[in-house]
Amino acid sequence: MNLSKRLQAVATLVDIKARVIDVGCDHAYIDIYLTLNNDNKCIATDINKNALEIAKKNIKKYDLENKIETKLTNGLTDIKVKDKDNIVISGMGTFTILEILKTNKLSNTLIISSNNNIDILRREVINLGYYIDSEIFLIDKNKPYIIIKFIKGIKKYNKIDILLGPILKNNIEYKKYIIKKYKNILNNISKKKILLRLKYKLMILGLKLV
Repeated sequence: MNLSKRLQAVATLVDIKARVIDVGCDHAYIDIYLTLNNDNKCIATDINKNALEIAKKNIKKYDLENKIETKLTNGLTDIKVKDKDNIVISGMGTFTILEILKTNKLSNTLIISSNNNIDILRREVINLGYYIDSEIFLIDKNKPYIIIKFIKGIKKYNKIDILLGPILKNNIEYKKYIIKKYKNILNNISKKKILLRLKYKLMILGLKLV
């Protein structure tokens, strides 16, 4: 099975043979891939009935009905999460992800790819008692993606670690992307907003010095 670059990156962070809870599974492509290649057992969940029906058809196509469980549910509701599970959440916004994480029992391993507000995601998941084990940055079909693996435990991080990521802050391609992003924002800020423009100028300068 061929996965998108983003889903391939997510799959590389999943522990081999771990049970995977794929929240918002969409068409269950990653569940099928992990079951076939990593010997993972998967629970594919989605709040969208139509998406889950397509997931079921895809699972049946690969004769994996006995290995991949599907569940129509909101987030992790009605899922009995175990400490050794890998919870995968990919393709949602940060605030939706945080709502799921803050209202349910969690495992020791979270693998998350958010569509936005990555710095807020880092800060809030760290505050839940996790540290950042791995980070991946990639461009897939002209869209940037960041995938983060969080492990239960405590580590201290500074503001740059939260903004850029303790691992990605050393990634030259990622820093170039962030600097370009902030420059585009700066160019669209009115010259009358002196303090806001100064904020972004200082952030760009700080990024160049990291």
